[in-house]
Amino acid sequence: MAVVSVSMPDELLERLDQFADEHGYTGRSEVVREASRNLLGEFEDTRLEERDLMGIVTVLFDYETTSVEEQMMHLRHEHEDLVASNFHSHVGDHYCMELFVLEGQLEDISTFVGKIRATKDALTVDYSVIPVDDFDPFAQGN
Repeated sequence: MAVVSVSMPDELLERLDQFADEHGYTGRSEVVREASRNLLGEFEDTRLEERDLMGIVTVLFDYETTSVEEQMMHLRHEHEDLVASNFHSHVGDHYCMELFVLEGQLEDISTFVGKIRATKDALTVDYSVIPVDDFDPFAQGN
């Protein structure tokens, strides 16, 4: 197995170690491997390929970190064919939330979510993807 070096803030590393201890992992490497498999598998649902999809993406960030809001604006314009709607809201005393409604194909939605996740200082990125055609989530093997 290859050994890799990853940089992360001390607070995140502490959370990772605590998570490993609380959930019975043998160490942080096991947690990182599982998280990596989950992340890579998120958009590999073949039932969603070549389908018309709707995606909802929410991004939370500290409002004093203006670079995040600027990045969201650039992404919105860069992907104007994908972004059907966008909503900005203040949350609590220090946070902002961006909500994107996307309409498109899985590959395009995946690319958009990846770019948002790569945005420095975004605190959380959450999303969901659903088909807008006659997709049956209980169908077997399609």
